[in-house]
Amino acid sequence: MSTGCRELSRESGNSLDLPVFLQTRDAKLLPLPRLYSIVDPSLLPATADLFAFVAELASGGCTLLQYRNKTGEAPMMVEQARTLRKRLGKSVTLILNDRADLCLAAECDGVHVGQNDLSPESVRRIIGADRLLGVSTHNPEQLQDADLSSADYLAIGPVFVTSSKANPDPVVGLEGVRRARALTRKPLVAIGGITRGNAASVIEAGADSVAVISDLLRDPGKSAEEFFRILR
Repeated sequence: MSTGCRELSRESGNSLDLPVFLQTRDAKLLPLPRLYSIVDPSLLPATADLFAFVAELASGGCTLLQYRNKTGEAPMMVEQARTLRKRLGKSVTLILNDRADLCLAAECDGVHVGQNDLSPESVRRIIGADRLLGVSTHNPEQLQDADLSSADYLAIGPVFVTSSKANPDPVVGLEGVRRARALTRKPLVAIGGITRGNAASVIEAGADSVAVISDLLRDPGKSAEEFFRILR
């Protein structure tokens, strides 16, 4: 069993038909796997490559995946997300980026929003109490506001220089992760420029999980396995 699977296997007494992550929805603090994998279809040549990529991530032990599509049309996004949901089954928690409405349409397990999206409370009213809600933050003020919301977990970043966003926010560095950790007891995801070479330092700074895009693109299954070995 992978490290990610072990971290998500706590018993809660809720329905076993739910994804393992969601079985802990009522817990005071939700457990996060060390690796929060993000898949961006714009970085893959074709839809078939998207599904193959995600299948390899799952085989490498990934149990938490975000589908992030900044350029696709809504019907295509729903179709891809629904297919991912069906192929991954309930062993992987599937989060949709930005769109609360499409999260419901695609029957995803939750949604992740940024500072320029709907407010966390508006999103919560759309997705209800049973789906997961993550919020991106980029400075202490944003993190403190998000901490007071109904978000299940918070993200902080970019930790390092990143090429995955056209107009990234200022780098927060490891000190930004440490400050974020001191400001919240909610699960904390660090994002931005994280690789196998620096991931351990991010966890040591206080993050519960690292969100990774680029460093999973080449040989995703083996890359995921290596992340889990580094971060166990």
